[in-house]
Amino acid sequence: MRCPFCSSLNNKVIDSRPSRDERSIRRRRHCDDCDRRFTTREAVERLSLQVKKRDGSLEDYDRNKLLAGVRLACTKRPVSVQQLDSVTDQVEAYIHSRATKEVTSREIGERVMAELRALDEVAYVRYASVYRRFEDAGEFTEEVRKLS
Repeated sequence: MRCPFCSSLNNKVIDSRPSRDERSIRRRRHCDDCDRRFTTREAVERLSLQVKKRDGSLEDYDRNKLLAGVRLACTKRPVSVQQLDSVTDQVEAYIHSRATKEVTSREIGERVMAELRALDEVAYVRYASVYRRFEDAGEFTEEVRKLS
């Protein structure tokens, strides 16, 4: 591992521990050349995943895009950053558990709605209204009625 301060390769691990979510390892390192410390993270490398959009096009899976959609649905709701990450982690775990390199945007959207429905009904309806492209208030009202 190259030191971010002096670019030396002469360093050693002084402490290792699992991250909070236990999906990666946090390592504290000490550079023998510049005598500074830095942190690295080690995680399992995931296979590249393609998302098939409604129009049939493919794009690379992007966790940040998923998280942004969840965050937008939860704006001004009593949902913590940890809960946002948890929803994103749950959806990610689901799509990566499948043994394929391609997932449809529909599968992702449905999974996000299931997670949001359990977390916050208002966030769920917000996400569903954009995802399902409600055309009028009647469709919106019907979705809210299903929650009761």
